Amino acid sequence: MPAGPSERPAEGLIDLHTHSTVSDGTQSPRELVRAGVEAGLAVMAITDHDSTAGWAEAFDAARGTGMTVLPGMELSTQLDYASVHVLGYLIDPDNPALLAEVERTREERLHRAESMVARIAKDYDLSWDDVLAQTAPGATVGRPHIADALVAKGLVPDRSAAFGSILHWRGGYYRPHRAPEPTVGIRLIAEAGGVPVIAHPGARGPERLFAGDRVRSLVDAGLGGVEVNHRDNPPEARELWTRRAAEYDLVITGSSDYHGAGKPNRLGENSTAREQYARLVELGSGSEPFIG
Repeated sequence: MPAGPSERPAEGLIDLHTHSTVSDGTQSPRELVRAGVEAGLAVMAITDHDSTAGWAEAFDAARGTGMTVLPGMELSTQLDYASVHVLGYLIDPDNPALLAEVERTREERLHRAESMVARIAKDYDLSWDDVLAQTAPGATVGRPHIADALVAKGLVPDRSAAFGSILHWRGGYYRPHRAPEPTVGIRLIAEAGGVPVIAHPGARGPERLFAGDRVRSLVDAGLGGVEVNHRDNPPEARELWTRRAAEYDLVITGSSDYHGAGKPNRLGENSTAREQYARLVELGSGSEPFIG
């Protein structure tokens, strides 16, 4: 994968969690990079769900802008039926083991989405074609695309309303999907030369990862960091996870989890300290940051 020169990124915010239309964002990789430049970011990570397909377009869009694009991916894992997302930075996008697991997960996501739409269609005017109309070619299909279809059909006002009602896990239409355990996902990322970071640990699944001896098993598998500064993490939780990070010498990241119009999250609303970013880059060996 091509990379720019390895100088330090320009001054500005470092946002290490964003999504494009390759997964469930509403902007193409090119548009995402343009939004990052306009927001004054020094570094933006592109971390689409279970896909690296947006990297090349993002690198091309960043050329000449002075903004660094950090290549990454958000890998789906599962703990006790709860979804746990692991951000993998600087991975080798051609690593066979990681590619095989990602392909299995993408197929499972697709079948799960089809099953959910079939259930919803019994009670609402929604079809699989409606969902495909909201999905970019080759994108990792997920619940956000179903949400967009529900919005387009006028059944809910926006994605947040969809996830708070029809698509809620207690809504009656939800179906869990198969994904590897967090330790397996972390090991796959690490063996692909990447830096595994637990995403938004204030969510239902990741919170339990820090109970008892579980965090030690994650570190032993290759965990490199934790996304502490994120809107889903309340202040008391951030304090706890900051202590855990210090205890296990983990990188602390911060980010927006930006999805364009798909979520209220704004670019740069949380960011990563420069010294933490430098540690992360030093740990990764599967690919390199692209400096525009």
